[in-house]
Amino acid sequence: NQCSFKTDTDQLEPGCDAKMKRLSNALINAKKQLNGAGVKNFKFVASGHTDSSGNARHNDELSAKRAAVVEKELVARGVPQDEIEFVGMGSKKLLVKPDNTPAKKAKNRRYEIQVKL
Repeated sequence: NQCSFKTDTDQLEPGCDAKMKRLSNALINAKKQLNGAGVKNFKFVASGHTDSSGNARHNDELSAKRAAVVEKELVARGVPQDEIEFVGMGSKKLLVKPDNTPAKKAKNRRYEIQVKL
């Protein structure tokens, strides 16, 4: 239920607009709930990830670019930029192991959102 990235790019696959809108709405709602519970000074952390192809340095740089794209998309949809951090994870945290098929590699080319308290 998330957008994936095209191979070796920071371009989101087609059809991501609705998914990004749902994600930004979920984060805005989470912000309201956190604020209502008295939680302050939190950040949404967007991490970008790659598949295992390519060298580690390239994957680290590419994943940071992917995280920055997600941040830009969220800000464009109303999530305050000062409440988002982005970080590139490269292929350090593969979701699917081994990623030895195109479908498995596509699942690893992703982003994750976490709340940092």
